[in-house]
Amino acid sequence: MSCTTVRPARIIRWGGRIMDFNKGPLIMGILNITPDSFYPASRSPSVPEAVARAAEMLEAGADIIDVGGESTRPGSEAMDAGAELARVVPVIREIRKTGDVLISVDTQKAEVAKAALENGADMVNTVSGLKDDNHFAGLIARADVPVILMHMRGNPKTMQDNPVYGDTIAEMSREIRRLIRHARACGIKKERIIIDPGIGFGKRVQDNLRIIRRLDAFKKLGYPLLIGISRKSFIGAVLDRPVAERLTGTVTANVMAVLNGADIIRVHDVKEAREMAVMIRAITAS
Repeated sequence: MSCTTVRPARIIRWGGRIMDFNKGPLIMGILNITPDSFYPASRSPSVPEAVARAAEMLEAGADIIDVGGESTRPGSEAMDAGAELARVVPVIREIRKTGDVLISVDTQKAEVAKAALENGADMVNTVSGLKDDNHFAGLIARADVPVILMHMRGNPKTMQDNPVYGDTIAEMSREIRRLIRHARACGIKKERIIIDPGIGFGKRVQDNLRIIRRLDAFKKLGYPLLIGISRKSFIGAVLDRPVAERLTGTVTANVMAVLNGADIIRVHDVKEAREMAVMIRAITAS
């Protein structure tokens, strides 16, 4: 029996919105409405600061602004939904007033996603992958918006407590398939799903490097692929650099990810990511 690869959707359309992956990778700018995200320069703890930062990222070439109010760095504690709502909803509301940009809400909580969508967000990005959360998955199915399902073992507080893989890619592929089956069983359409292998979320340095090299294995699952590499600790481990000095490593790793099939790259440094994407497209199209 031959094994065929399912071709991921190259365009996602919903509610008058569109993501077109035929034009090269989309750039997702990270907007942290937090005082404790792992990269201090990314923190925008007030509404005016966050709106100004979003404007800067759009000017630099961001296609999507990903708004998050809860840090998911290794060892972080879960926060109260009310506090998270108070952070993200006013920012999303204000960004929506400024134009027609795609806005994603980065949350593990159904109530936060619901409020964000009601106040101008277009899609949901969740590190939980909706794992066993029928309520959250049902909410997204009813809203009929794209969802990014990320792979993670454990939770942000525990995920780096001695993660172990025998065959990293095979085990992750099985676990991502389970996330997809759950989402589909809860009514989420195939054409609304994007997958994220979860770089740095319950992985060792060698796992993260292997994931980037073997992204083609995840593309074979048949869904658009997001990669979140920006300034993460595995880059620091390879280069022996603190978070503020990981831009070169980030750009280099993102080049490899794009060449290996990433459709969306989630970054702190939008200008550099946009220039990288333009150069890759110019070279590959020549």
